[in-house]
Amino acid sequence: MKTTVTWILTVLALMWGLEFINFFTGHSLSRMAAIRPRTLSGLLGIPASPFLHFGFFHLLMNSLPFAVLGGLICLQDKKLFLDVTLIVVVVSGVAVWLFARSASHAGASGLIFGYFGFLLASGWYAKDLSSLVIAFGVLVFYGGMIFGILPLRAYISWESHLFGFLAGVFAARLNAQLE
Repeated sequence: MKTTVTWILTVLALMWGLEFINFFTGHSLSRMAAIRPRTLSGLLGIPASPFLHFGFFHLLMNSLPFAVLGGLICLQDKKLFLDVTLIVVVVSGVAVWLFARSASHAGASGLIFGYFGFLLASGWYAKDLSSLVIAFGVLVFYGGMIFGILPLRAYISWESHLFGFLAGVFAARLNAQLE
């Protein structure tokens, strides 16, 4: 448990540290390293964008769900947390770069939706009691997130949410096949 908290707090500290730098540089990091679909410079955003935000409120809104959902995966296994994170970042990032509308896409919400999709789908694919209980708890407490995959607000990257969720489901399927 202690190492899970350390891992999650370390990633959050990285995000908050980057946001302080971002703030004091006029959000130059977000402008430079967000995913900008179908542009060469936008490719840099695939690995960087989940750790960058468009302001402190944006990061604040992502911090608790990242800690809870990421923490649930990290509690299961640290390697699983790293694997799911890598799969979600790469798969959803490439999909956003290829298919999303022309805008700057950044923030941990795509990763959070990936964790959400992974935890829900693990209940289906793993078919063990603990995965089912976790999936049910996630559905009860975070089920409303599913509406985030709809294009309801122009300033929200619903594409990152959708592709993150799908990448999380994909990661759960891969994990089930490897077990």
